[in-house]
Amino acid sequence: MRYRFHTLDVFTDQPFSGNPLAVLPEASGLTAAQMQTLAREFNLSETVFILPPRDPAHTHTLRIFTPTAELPFAGHPTLGAAWLLTALGAIPLQEPTTTLVFEEGVGPVTAEITVDRGQPTFARLAAAQLPVQGPTPPEPALLAEVLTLEVVDLADGDWRPEAWSGGVPFLCVPLRNREALRRARLNGERWAATLADNAWVSQVYPFCRDPVDPTQFHVRMFAPALGVAEDPATGAAAVAFAGYLARQAGSKTGRQRWQLMQGEDFGRPSRLTVEAEWTEGQLRSVWVGGAAVLMSTGEIDVPELPS
Repeated sequence: MRYRFHTLDVFTDQPFSGNPLAVLPEASGLTAAQMQTLAREFNLSETVFILPPRDPAHTHTLRIFTPTAELPFAGHPTLGAAWLLTALGAIPLQEPTTTLVFEEGVGPVTAEITVDRGQPTFARLAAAQLPVQGPTPPEPALLAEVLTLEVVDLADGDWRPEAWSGGVPFLCVPLRNREALRRARLNGERWAATLADNAWVSQVYPFCRDPVDPTQFHVRMFAPALGVAEDPATGAAAVAFAGYLARQAGSKTGRQRWQLMQGEDFGRPSRLTVEAEWTEGQLRSVWVGGAAVLMSTGEIDVPELPS
């Protein structure tokens, strides 16, 4: 059968930036094996398939695949799907904000689209699972080896490596400065020997604080276990990172917004906006947002696969 697809660049307002995404907006009839084959064919960090909802109160079901595996949740496919449905006029629009609820592996995920004159201008999603902290990560010396750095390149003081998950786990590794982050390279052999079999730490998320703006961070994300050598923008990691940042903020009550700059070191600059609200140290909500650009539209023939 022939299926229509679209590609978008997500977490950017500029073409040929951000995180590329393939979307099949009418994916009914595809098997999981066919979806995995298509994700491998598109060979992007994720491909999302839009299906009818199981609950009529929801907008759609989303199934998200990397080239090697299905994910229970991912940020840029969720935002990209919401953006595309809005841009195509496939859902009723309300200005200034249109709300969608997607069924995903982690549960219902709410997305909000800011709409101006019938077109989306900003998208954000609410974390279906608030981030939780994982077990104690490996020693700094090992993490430095995995990132092809020296121990002195890791941040000191209160900024320590920690594992966090908002549905997909990530190992947050603070580095001393932007130069260390730029030099970071995943050592595949050391990663395979030490981190690959531990789901809590197999996705590595090094970051550094901006030297001027305390609400801005520069980040990178390596996920070879998911078939992604390096991701230019990672919404699920931003959700997990919000837990890290909220813990750093201590017991204050309030709302905080951060800007995450990702993809800068390999030509795909991306900007993710993260908002968190907490009360007396308890995280209450996390939102991740950004813009997107529709890049291409086409059709693909999907043959039947042998059972």
